[in-house]
Amino acid sequence: MQKIVIYTDGGARGNPGPAGAGAVIQDEKGDVLKEISKFLGHQTNNFAEYEAVILALEELKKIIPKTKRKSVVVEVKMDSELVARQLEGRYQIKEPTLFPQYIKVHNLRVAEFPHITFSHIRREQNGEADRLANEAMDKRS
Repeated sequence: MQKIVIYTDGGARGNPGPAGAGAVIQDEKGDVLKEISKFLGHQTNNFAEYEAVILALEELKKIIPKTKRKSVVVEVKMDSELVARQLEGRYQIKEPTLFPQYIKVHNLRVAEFPHITFSHIRREQNGEADRLANEAMDKRS
């Protein structure tokens, strides 16, 4: 089975405020397959964290052929403990605006990548995704 590791990060300056999402997609050896960033407009921090995961999984669909997606093992690492635990099913989603985001990730998991795990990592282990999210906020494009 092919293994993919994705680092994601989202942020909002002011929370809510100008927001950005970033992600780094790597193969099992740690080679970078793709870096992505996106400006999200005026959003909350948690919304941006979810959007980073969605952005990464949508990008992964472009990299992995449809016939191989269901056999790929995907590990998503993020520094948002809340979002990681919600996606693992360990925390409830109490904020109504996050539920549609959760559903998007859930649907991508069911339809495309059933072997996804989500893990919380320390901020200092997530430098590249953080850099990409900040670049998106800086560019506002």
